[in-house]
Amino acid sequence: MAKTGYACLQCGYRTPRPLGRCPGCGAWESFRETAPAPRAPVPPASPLPLSQVDEAEEGRFSSGLAEVDRVLGGGLVPGEVVLLGGEPGVGKSTLLLEMTRRMPQRVYYLAGEESPAQIKLRAKRLGVKDLLLLRETRLEPLLAFLEASPPEALFVDSIQTIEAGGSPGSLVAVREATGALVRFAKGTGAAVVLVGHVTKEGVVAGPKSVEHAVDATLYLESAGVYRVLRSAKNRFGPVGELGVFRMEEEGLVEVPNPSEAFLLERPLGVPGSAVALALAGERALALEVQALAAKTPFPAPRRVVQGLDPRRVDMVLAVLERRLGLPLGNLDVYVNLAGGLRVLDPGLDLAVALAVYSAVVGRPLPPDLALVGEVGLLGEVRSVAGLERRLREGERAGFARFLHPGNTPTLGQAVERYLG
Repeated sequence: MAKTGYACLQCGYRTPRPLGRCPGCGAWESFRETAPAPRAPVPPASPLPLSQVDEAEEGRFSSGLAEVDRVLGGGLVPGEVVLLGGEPGVGKSTLLLEMTRRMPQRVYYLAGEESPAQIKLRAKRLGVKDLLLLRETRLEPLLAFLEASPPEALFVDSIQTIEAGGSPGSLVAVREATGALVRFAKGTGAAVVLVGHVTKEGVVAGPKSVEHAVDATLYLESAGVYRVLRSAKNRFGPVGELGVFRMEEEGLVEVPNPSEAFLLERPLGVPGSAVALALAGERALALEVQALAAKTPFPAPRRVVQGLDPRRVDMVLAVLERRLGLPLGNLDVYVNLAGGLRVLDPGLDLAVALAVYSAVVGRPLPPDLALVGEVGLLGEVRSVAGLERRLREGERAGFARFLHPGNTPTLGQAVERYLG
């Protein structure tokens, strides 16, 4: 006869006897007695020859928002499970309601965090007239209803509110609920979007196995007045793709031309400003890099970087000082990617270098000049991925002159040409 045991409701730690404090998560009085479930006979496993696998194309369908479709790689795939994370108040629920309003498919919206009255007020503001709300947060009754009447898409807001083998939000509950909804999606072909809370480090809260179980992980981030949807994992499309929205009174409005939006307030003829042609996923963007140099009152000068990789900026500053003789030893240097966006692209090195040089010498760059290129430790300008795509975006944004690895082999030549 199988023996009963005890399991922690918070993290799932198992022990043959009850404990006051869980060794796994530190929770007090969290152990409950568990009886082993009877095991059903398991059929033997058998391999599947690759030649017998159907080569059916992915039957994607639109989410209703072109920017979301771009990030997903063309739309939602039947049976796909998407994890959507973001800071509280960034607009995750608003984004889901915008998708619900535009999708012709049958969509269930599981509202675990807000009351129906709160959702109705937001839906009225966004123009959502028809919405199928679910209020059941217990996993077993929820699955029973979904399997009896499966939708084409299911939005869960949020996965931390589902009760599954532990208190809502615990590691056990989040892991069990995610696993069950993934099995439901794969078995019925319904596309499932799970909203997840994020930690103070900015990653989705809960066990890492949640991110491994889903097909795509998206983050909705704030960038000034804009909201940026970024893919961190995608089994059906590119990783690192960006979608840009503006938060308006009527909801999230798509920004089809982010380059124009981020360069809208760019000052002309001011030292320390340079336009970079960046690549985020498959999308080319024209962005402004700003730099400021000021005499430091401290023994060690400060280096403050916003929106860029601080280590790459430090490397570019070292190249400027060592290879070009630019005096930076007694200057505080501030480098910012205007607009609140965060892009980790080595192709921004040349723009950072010329923006800092322009700020130090006090001479502006031409307003119709765009820059792209990686700077090496020897002062050379190295090639970058997607150069043609970047240059096309620069031409579309109205720039007439370009500095890139094809016409500027060294950083010294770039400085001599426009700032010498």
